[in-house]
Order: sequence, then C-alpha cells, then structure tokens
Amino acid sequence: MNTEAPIPRAHDSLQRFVFEHAPVRGQIVRLDATWRAVLQRRDYPLPVRDLLGETMAAASLLAASIKFDGRLTMQVTGNGPVRLLVVECTSRQTLRGLAQWNGPVPVGGVKQLLGDGKLVITIEPDKGERYQGVVELDGEMIADVLEHYFARSEQLATRLWLAADDTQAAGMLLQRLPRDEHHDPDTWDRAVHLGATITRDELLTLPVPTILRRLYHEEDIRLFSGRPVSFRCSCSRPRVESVLRMLGHEEVSGILAERGKVEVDCEFCGSHYELDRVDAEQLFAAAHMTDPSPTRH
Repeated sequence: MNTEAPIPRAHDSLQRFVFEHAPVRGQIVRLDATWRAVLQRRDYPLPVRDLLGETMAAASLLAASIKFDGRLTMQVTGNGPVRLLVVECTSRQTLRGLAQWNGPVPVGGVKQLLGDGKLVITIEPDKGERYQGVVELDGEMIADVLEHYFARSEQLATRLWLAADDTQAAGMLLQRLPRDEHHDPDTWDRAVHLGATITRDELLTLPVPTILRRLYHEEDIRLFSGRPVSFRCSCSRPRVESVLRMLGHEEVSGILAERGKVEVDCEFCGSHYELDRVDAEQLFAAAHMTDPSPTRH
C-alpha cells in the first residue's frame, strides 16, 4: 500500500478499504466531536463511558456494512450495574447514544458491567420491512458480542477492534466475503492475525492510511474516501406528539390534571418539550379529524 507522508488524521470520518486480491473488506471509523457531543450531555463513570463509546463506534461500522436507507439501533440490556445501552446510527452516519446504570460501576468487561442480558439490533429501512436480530451477551468485550451476532445473523466471518476515551472513540472492522477460487485462502487468517496487533492508542490516534500501512504493508489495499460522521438527535415535537397520541387522551388528560402540563425531555440530547391543555386538545382533535370515519355497507 502506497501512501504519502505526512498524513493528517481524519476527524469524525468512516473509511472503507478492500484487499484487492482477496475476499476481505474493512472499515475504520473515528468519532471526535460526535463522541464529545454525547459526553457533554451526561457525566458517565469511566467504565460506562468507554463501553458506550465502543458501542457507538461499532454501530457506525455496522450501519456502514449494510446497504440500506434508514436507521440501525443497537440496544444492550443486562442485570448488572449497567442496565441499558442504546445507540442509533442512520444510513447517513448520524449518531446518538446513551447509557443507564445503577450505583458504583466496576472496571471490567461485559459480564462485570452488564451481567446476563442480550443485544438487540433493529434495522428500520425507510422503505420495506423492519428486521431485528437478538444475541446473548456472550463474550468479554462488546466486540465479542457483535462478532457472535454476525456469525449467527449475517453468517459473515467478522472481527472488530474498538476503543474509546474521554475525547474520541474508534473502531476497525474486518469481514471475509464469499470465497473465490482464485483468491489466496490464507489472506483472511493473515488479515485477522495482523489486525489483532493494533493497540488501543494506535486505533484512537493514528490516521487510517498509517494504520493500514503498519498492519498490511505487504498487502495490496485500496482505501476509499472517507464519509463524514456526526452527532444528530432524531427527536422532534412531531415525534413527541406521536408518542402522546399513543398514550391516549385519557392518560394525557390525567397528567394535565395532576401537573398542569405535559413535559418530555429527550435523554439523548436534552431537548425539552412542553404541551399545555390547549396543545393537548388540539393534538387529539387533529388526530380525530384524520381518523377515517366508519363506512356502513
């Protein structure tokens, strides 16, 4: 692989690469301002922070590896100190995420932080059917859990390396594609073995071309241009109103009677929404007007 030096580090970017003469592809993502936007909204204990950052990097990699227009959501639940992780990544590489925990959180892997639980990955295309895959939390790191997901749900050999600190999160993904008889059958094993030598600091700090040159300098690799990644929350007043409609007029009226207004805070971005009695009446009046009237035959 030929690269020019010096190489500036790409911020908030995802880059794909392929092995030219082997059925192996990969991606590297770097989250900078995107990750810090999440941290600005909540003070996470260090183990929770790193776990959430790794999960956000993983969600970006997973969304980019699937051809779809829509939204991918990763939800991790467990009975340990960390009760919930939720990360959402759109096909446009916009991300948001949060974590919930109880009491002191120990330093450790998935079992120590989450206990027994499951990972649910939901893919919601803008058009077409919703897909959901579920795997148990089997592994020491969140990367292990996701590798099991790919093995079971996607049937693609996949390896992930993830890292996060207080300013950035990053990840690298390798996948073996269907074999071709003309390809070197040992390339996948070699790519995984060399990929496993990357350090946490290298993944967080080195430019992508430098990482690939250090790991795979003897391979013929094509590196594609980067895609921008950004923080963006999908909450909105119409979405809040949609949730309130699902609660129903009676439930919302009860909240208004007790509190005088309905208040909703977005846990992802901190946005605050308020509806008073007039807003609520207009909301349900509009919903009633759009309901189709029954037809007598």
